[in-house]
Amino acid sequence: MSVTEPNAEHSTLGPTTHLSEGRRVWSALRQNKLALVGLFVLAVLVVVGIFGSLIAPYGVNEVDADNLFEGPSGGHPFGTDDAGRDVFSRVVLAARVSLLVAVVSVGIALLVGVTIGLVAGYYRGVVDNVLMRCMDVLFAFPVLLLAVAIVAVLGRGLLTAMVAIGVVYTPIFARVTRASVLSVREQVFVQAAIATGAGDARIMRRHVLPNIAAPLIVQTSLSLAFAILSEAALSFLGLGVQPPEPSWGRMLYEGRGFVQDAWWMGLFPGLAIFLVVLAFNVVGDALRDVLDPRQLTKQEARRAQ
Repeated sequence: MSVTEPNAEHSTLGPTTHLSEGRRVWSALRQNKLALVGLFVLAVLVVVGIFGSLIAPYGVNEVDADNLFEGPSGGHPFGTDDAGRDVFSRVVLAARVSLLVAVVSVGIALLVGVTIGLVAGYYRGVVDNVLMRCMDVLFAFPVLLLAVAIVAVLGRGLLTAMVAIGVVYTPIFARVTRASVLSVREQVFVQAAIATGAGDARIMRRHVLPNIAAPLIVQTSLSLAFAILSEAALSFLGLGVQPPEPSWGRMLYEGRGFVQDAWWMGLFPGLAIFLVVLAFNVVGDALRDVLDPRQLTKQEARRAQ
């Protein structure tokens, strides 16, 4: 029997292993009430983001000239704004924008950052120094300042906002990936695969990536929260989603001048941002506790006692 076969079995999770691991994670999450609440909020966000047009009682820019600045009521649960538009409908329809920005921007950062971190950690040496110094340069800039600079160069709009946020969070994924790869690369199964002459791409894909998935999953859940915050900040500054498209950040900007007379204009979009970001952070913390090897070791030690 060749050396490659047993190492492939230990380093690559099969369907049964994936299933048992998923059950273990879900069983642990079910014991965390805060995590369940966070998952429920995120599930509502996904449903609202997908079916928002069916849930919203009014059009996103449907104007009711007879009900300007109407407070929360049966006909308008979140009130109306200065143009007579239903705030509830706009909050619901803006969820799609926030969800889209979060998924696309974090997807960009995940794809580029993991690739850079994987190559840097695996090859080390000059390749590692060049790639990670470039990431350090990006990481040195404040997140919002770098995003604003990128949008200023590329122009305003939803697409450029997603690209800017993706670029901003790429160094984080690169650093997390590189740190994990440096540890996994020294494991016996990776060294055995190298000794058998397996190609670098195959080793990274089949032996390294599956074993660094846990920290990447946690970082992804946390980055989704920060991506929504970044999009709201860019839209608040007028650099993200442009009118008449709804955005929670843009709605905060529009309601800033009516805090005393029409408090509902800024309150409900702000609550939406708060709840979604809090949910992502709670779920991310729960996943970190579940997937952290040190936590698993402590749990096994308690069971042994």
